[in-house]
Amino acid sequence: MRRALLLGLLLGLGCGPEEPPVVADDDDDLVAGDDDDSGDDDDSAPQPWRSALYPQDWQPGLTVDGARLHDFSYAGYRQSSEPLPDVSSWPIEDVTLLGADPTGATDSTAAIQTALDTVAAGTRVHLPAGTYRVDGLLRLETSGVVVTGDGPESTFLRFTRSDDMTNRGHLTLSGNASLGADRPLLADGAVFATTVTLEDAAGLAPGDHVQLGHVITDDYVADHGMESFWNVSNGQWRAFARRQVVAVDGDEVTLDVPLRTDLLVRDGASLRVVTGLLSEVGVQDLSLSTEVDWSAAWSDDRTHGILLNDVRDAWVRNVASYSGTGEGEYHLMSGGVKVLDSKQVTVQGVTFERAQNRGGGGNGYLFEVSRSTEVLFADCVGRAGRHNFIQNWDFGTSGVVWLRTTSEEGYARLDSSSGLGSVGASEFHHSLATANLIDDSVVHDAWKAVNRRTFSSGAGHTAADVVFWNLRGTGTLTSFQYGVGAIVGTGEDLSVVTDLSMGGLFAEASGTEPEDRVEGAGEAATLEPPSLFEDQLARRLGR
Repeated sequence: MRRALLLGLLLGLGCGPEEPPVVADDDDDLVAGDDDDSGDDDDSAPQPWRSALYPQDWQPGLTVDGARLHDFSYAGYRQSSEPLPDVSSWPIEDVTLLGADPTGATDSTAAIQTALDTVAAGTRVHLPAGTYRVDGLLRLETSGVVVTGDGPESTFLRFTRSDDMTNRGHLTLSGNASLGADRPLLADGAVFATTVTLEDAAGLAPGDHVQLGHVITDDYVADHGMESFWNVSNGQWRAFARRQVVAVDGDEVTLDVPLRTDLLVRDGASLRVVTGLLSEVGVQDLSLSTEVDWSAAWSDDRTHGILLNDVRDAWVRNVASYSGTGEGEYHLMSGGVKVLDSKQVTVQGVTFERAQNRGGGGNGYLFEVSRSTEVLFADCVGRAGRHNFIQNWDFGTSGVVWLRTTSEEGYARLDSSSGLGSVGASEFHHSLATANLIDDSVVHDAWKAVNRRTFSSGAGHTAADVVFWNLRGTGTLTSFQYGVGAIVGTGEDLSVVTDLSMGGLFAEASGTEPEDRVEGAGEAATLEPPSLFEDQLARRLGR
């Protein structure tokens, strides 16, 4: 229990009432502690159980029927080994003293942007209680700066811009990443390994931030049976791991986080130093709206309320969306928060909902992650988007954890004049996201990890080594992963589709043999531990 309390403090998520102690019987099966002085067991009571994939002595690499678990505990700000910073005592740059209008009557863009441009690291740009109309865009490019409000029920950011918003964020936190010279691997990098051997490691030093990846070669495409689908990235180098160097011994380099997939010399596997990442930045304690005129919302694609690009060790917490017009039906022009080309980000206690544009072309994505690693979405609610929680676009997303999330009312629209169409699933959307975890979460619409074949630009296989752990709700989970995915402990009311013969009209199961492993269907309530991420984190911190 001391470890659980420590973990609660580190994540800032709190701890509930203490549960009955868990002890091991002579057969090492877990049984609930018994307070009955008589010593008689209640044989009718459901007994806690553990997955065969995660025994008490678990180590990464254990494989059962082709399925395996990675150590997902590195996700989040500073790999979740430290709590999110308490910035309450930081110096404040009060935007109202620079001319920002808390009544919402006039445009506050210039005043807020001035604060973002001029404050020093270790300062928070503070928006006191009120409503701030922002007719332009806001951008933070200084490490160590946090945007704060007085709470989501007191501070409101009302973004009004609707033109030229495709692929833009209304509030963007961005670095300017640059990659160094290509350093080829001398030997294949193995999944689960924390060391790689380079042809030449001269000049590398502990503390360097690096990317490891390889070219999307014809052989790599053929290995996955994706010749008819993967083509956008073919022949190009893609990062599959975003890491920090821990040690250099000759040409052997030790990394801070294990690899999530094999990196083959055959495919031009290499390491590149990355500089220019924005760090120690955050947005917290406010509400925002990007709601605009209905037709204007459909004039652009892929807009984001908050965009984090080229960042590390960053966060968004205690943020909500709201209706800027006060009518309540819609909150967001299209998207909510997007994490792009980043690592070690925590999005915690955020509720985004009610997108206007939920049409094709990348719209209505409330919580989106792309080409990023070790990202944690914790205690977040996605409601009434097209895809409430989504991995999207291109290779390289891994080590992402969705912890205690709720997805509901996800529906697509065909166009601006149509009514609601098909159920919009939270899902893996594009090109083989590897080793990610959906943990202790609720889904009332759908979650999917499938072969999307020609959809998007030819997304093909979208998921491998993905784990659904303790997923509950009244929705549907569909899992047709490349290789063997794992579904461990589902709620009684959740529909689970893994039967390859039910691949559907669009052949979502094609090329995904063998069937994903399902364990504990309908038995989520007694799964131990209820959160894989939190238990793995406690183990790692204990080590």
